[in-house]
Amino acid sequence: MKTWYYPLLVIVAASSYGVVSTIVKLAMRGGFTASEAITSQFMVGFIIALIIFLITNRTKISFKGIRILILAGVLTGLTNIVYGRSLIYLPASLAVVLLFQFTWIGMLISCIAKRRLPSRIETISLIVLFAGTIPAAGLIDVDLSGIPIEGWLWGLAAALCFSLFIFVNGKPIEGMKTSNRLLLTAFFAFITTVVFQSPEIVWDGTLFNEGLWVYGIALGLFGMIIPVFLFSIAVPKVGSGTSSILSAFELPIAVMVSVLLLSETVTGLQVLGIAIIIIGMCLPSLGNRKKRISV
Repeated sequence: MKTWYYPLLVIVAASSYGVVSTIVKLAMRGGFTASEAITSQFMVGFIIALIIFLITNRTKISFKGIRILILAGVLTGLTNIVYGRSLIYLPASLAVVLLFQFTWIGMLISCIAKRRLPSRIETISLIVLFAGTIPAAGLIDVDLSGIPIEGWLWGLAAALCFSLFIFVNGKPIEGMKTSNRLLLTAFFAFITTVVFQSPEIVWDGTLFNEGLWVYGIALGLFGMIIPVFLFSIAVPKVGSGTSSILSAFELPIAVMVSVLLLSETVTGLQVLGIAIIIIGMCLPSLGNRKKRISV
């Protein structure tokens, strides 16, 4: 069971991130700003994490491995903040493609940390993933000459932050319950977001009186609780490099959810790109399976 269980958890965690952009767009259609939606995500996410901790953990909060948890929380918040910043300069499709660069950046970070080169199957997988990204995001025959340099930099910065989050969140902390880890990560993500985004949504009534909390619950679950919880369990077992590749499933989910909830159109080329991404994502697992069979 372990051969597929932990990789599946990584895919589910990444898929939950794919829902976030659509929920933010729905919140914007409801009259809220992206900054307000992101702030509600981590504010409500922290409240949910606190409730989970109080229900499942009757012991005192453990601050073991606090440096790892501070980093994980800050990087979680920064990923969303920087990605939101990139959307000021970039069309949504290009912003997704730049964020998607976490696949090879995450692999690079893993290889540097482990002092190794990417395997042949990992390299092929990354090439296939990149080949599927452009058509999947609908960027064929799109003029990118007018995109300002700030947009490219913010987009790549979001990819770097997400890659570092996966790497840091994969660090095991001996003796710490997952609910404890989730609470502390959510707290530091919340603090980071409040500093840079829209903390006034609490005292001006936007969060509770104007209905932003509805989007906050959805964003908190899909953009904070589910991915952080599952990544904490699965990434130490799977490895940060392979987790970065498996997290590629975020893009197909983002496209499919936008079609279902936002009534956006999807072309045949996008479907082809999604299929290529899924193939590229599966290659490392197939390669590892062949190795086990041969042994």
